[in-house]
Amino acid sequence: MKGFAEFTRIIGRGPTLSRSLTRQEAAEAMQLVLNDEVDPVQLGGFLLVLRQRGETAPELAGFIDAVRARLGVRAKLSTATIPDLDWPSYADHHRQQPWFVLSALLLAEQGYKVLMHGIDGAHEACAPTRPVLQALGFTPATSLDQAGTRLISENLVYIGLEDMAREVECLFHYKPLLGVRSVANTFVRDINPLGAANVMIGVVHAPYRPVHQDTLGLLGQENASIFKGVGGEAQRNPYKSVQVANLIDGTHDVEDWPALLSGDPYLWREEDLAPERVAALWRGELSHPAAEAAIIGTAAIALRMMDSTLSRKDALENARAMWRTRRANRALAG
Repeated sequence: MKGFAEFTRIIGRGPTLSRSLTRQEAAEAMQLVLNDEVDPVQLGGFLLVLRQRGETAPELAGFIDAVRARLGVRAKLSTATIPDLDWPSYADHHRQQPWFVLSALLLAEQGYKVLMHGIDGAHEACAPTRPVLQALGFTPATSLDQAGTRLISENLVYIGLEDMAREVECLFHYKPLLGVRSVANTFVRDINPLGAANVMIGVVHAPYRPVHQDTLGLLGQENASIFKGVGGEAQRNPYKSVQVANLIDGTHDVEDWPALLSGDPYLWREEDLAPERVAALWRGELSHPAAEAAIIGTAAIALRMMDSTLSRKDALENARAMWRTRRANRALAG
């Protein structure tokens, strides 16, 4: 295996001599990082170069190969624990509630098994996912093995990145040191740790859609929907049309979904980010038409991804019916 300096040399020799890493090289580089065999100065420089020029799909796929090899979970878990849907949640800077949690809960009520994984945001204005799920009565899994086991009897399970892959979570600590996000913020969305056939991915900026689509294609992902969501989460802004980059049975596709509400999207702000508001909306104790539209619209994208025979209109109508008939007063977890 090469020393890490070889990888920084490959990507950092300047505009005429540098090149992107191959998938194999990226996997070897990430293996060294995960093994804690890299000097922090080397790693900081490596992350900054990748951030400045942008990561390629083979690089991202290689990084994920190394992470998946480290997790080594699929060989140990029964096929009964493979989720239907993988739902990463890694935004850290938005001022919206993670209403998409209720989209996932709607799908779980229909019998779909959903694994959600994420990291609590460091930004003081962030409304992270974990407290909202806890307000809904869900207890996070403490290991990936436990998450897989719980999926046998539960349809929605959340695990924090720090409990799923501590070595990857440590890369997020470089953001305050470097001043910018790193490649970890990108590839962590595509890890799909339990091998779900379907993946919902939100991105902060629209240009990230194709690289996720290509990366997941290289990884052999069957179905995925990638779109610019609120704060980078897989959550629709109901006031805006959205372009969704899909993988449908491994085939690339792009669809346009029209806005669900008219009005000024910039007025859709949360004055109160208390996690209990999400639970209150589920129980029917809170009136919030924009949040309801976001939940329904997000669930519709997931439904169409998992069943491509559904039209966009039918997926939306099905999601609306799911919201109307939800078990609002049931025990939310367990």
